[in-house]
Parts: sequence; structure tokens; C-alpha cells
Amino acid sequence: MEKKMRQLCPISDPDTTYFLQITWCKDLGMGFDLILSDGQSSWTGRVSEEKISREAADMEMKQEKYVEELKKVLLFDQFSDTYRFDISKKEINGESIHFSYEKNLKDVTFRLGSLKLQRVTNSPEVIRELIIHCLDCVKELHAKNDHLQKENERLLNNLGDMQEQLQKCVEAKEELETDLYKRFVLVLNEKKTKIRSLLKHLKEVKEIVPETAQARDTVIASKSTVEKENYEGSTDEESENLIQLTTSESIKPRRDPLLGSPDITDIVPSRKRRQLTSKNGNTKPKVTLQEAQTTSKETDFLCLHHQNL
Repeated sequence: MEKKMRQLCPISDPDTTYFLQITWCKDLGMGFDLILSDGQSSWTGRVSEEKISREAADMEMKQEKYVEELKKVLLFDQFSDTYRFDISKKEINGESIHFSYEKNLKDVTFRLGSLKLQRVTNSPEVIRELIIHCLDCVKELHAKNDHLQKENERLLNNLGDMQEQLQKCVEAKEELETDLYKRFVLVLNEKKTKIRSLLKHLKEVKEIVPETAQARDTVIASKSTVEKENYEGSTDEESENLIQLTTSESIKPRRDPLLGSPDITDIVPSRKRRQLTSKNGNTKPKVTLQEAQTTSKETDFLCLHHQNL
């Protein structure tokens, strides 16, 4: 069972204060009991689940939404003009009163529900129970307040500790940033010095490279001139050797097969001449072959040199 106590002032008698207790099980939509008291007399009544469904149908409203409206008007202790209560003092046979609750929207008023409350015969006992319930609520609120105060103190202590730790972290962060900045400045200065040194070295290299290239071109030009002169000289010598070889072969005597053989007395001198002739003939081609090989090597070297240039 759950209970809720609230204070209200009916619109028909705003100067009189009433106390309303609502009791329900599990959900307000399953029905609830009401006890109304002005401090002297008490009235009680019950709203069943069927009546809640019937009133929701009369208002053309879904039951879930209607139950939410009932919670707002009965359970929430709010003094506003949105939700209002009314009590009819015209008792029927002095045993009951008419209690109603409604919702006001600007110029339009919707009655959410109404019921008849029966007078309680033992009103002091009912009032005593209401007071006991109020005291239990106060006691519960005090206990909750104490718990919240202790929790608040604990959170304040934690907050102080966290602030101290945060301050330490901030100081450590600032020290670390200062140290890193100093190291960064040192590294940056070293890099700047190295860059200046490299730029200076690059400038010196750029100044040396044209002189080296000019000297290299001069050496290559001189080498090509020397090789060209050697090539022309070797070509002249080869031409002279070839002319001499051709002349010696043209001067060499030929034998006619139709004529008779030479005299016998001339055998030895002829043999000597043949030997001398054969020796001279063998020597001349060997010299010419060596010169030809030298000339071919020089030609190959000049071709490779022109390709490299």
C-alpha cells in the first residue's frame, strides 16, 4: 500500500484548509481510496477501476492518459490554477459530501472526476491516523535529509581532495610544459645551426663546381687533340708502309714458264737472293699487321671517347 498526503483549499471555501490522503495499490489506475478531513470531521470514499474507465470514456480520453492526469491532480502538491478542487457542503442526510477535482485551461474547465464521501463515525481515530502518517512522513524526510547531508559532506570532502589533486596536476603539467619547451628550444637551435652549416657548405660547393667543370673540359679537349694527332700520324705511317710493300712486290722478278731455267752456275746466288727475298717479304707483312692492330685500337678508343662526350 502506498499513501500520499496533501493539503488543499476548495474553490467554494478558499479560507478553509482540508487534508486529503490518497491510498492505492501498485497503480493508481487500479483504484484508490480517499480520506478528507478539516481537522474536526472526516469523510472517506473509494474510486474503483471501473469508474476510472467510465470517466476516461466519458471524456473521450485514453485510460493511460487519464491516469496520468489523476496523478498530477491528486499526488502532486502544487498550488496553481491548473488543477482545482471543490467540496459541496450540502450534505445528504448529514452523512456525505460531494467532492470533485477538475483541470482548468484558460477559459475552459474539465471535470476529471467526482465522488461522494461518507462521514466517518470515529473521526478522532481517523484524524489520529492522519497525524501518525504525517509524523512518519516527517521522520522519513528527516532521515532522508540526514542521509543527504552526510552524502553532501562526503561529496564536499571528495571535492576538496579532487581540487587539491587537480591543482597538483596543473602544477605538474606546467612544469612539464616548461621543461619540454626548454628542450624544444635547445633542439631547435641545434637544427638551425646545422641548417646554416649545410647552407654554407652548399654555397661553397656551388662555387667550386663551375671551376671543376671548366678544368675537366680543358683536360678532355687536350686529350682529344693529342689522340687526333696520334691518329693522323699512325694513318700516314700505315699508308707509307702499304706503298712500300706494293712497290717491292711490283719490282720482284717474275719467271716465265716458256723460258728455260736459269744457269746452274747461278744456283747459289739465286738461292741467297730467294732467302733474302723471303726474309724481307716475311718482315714487311708482320710490321704492317702490328701497325694495323695499333691503328684499330686507337680508332676504338676515339669512338668510345666521342660517345662519352
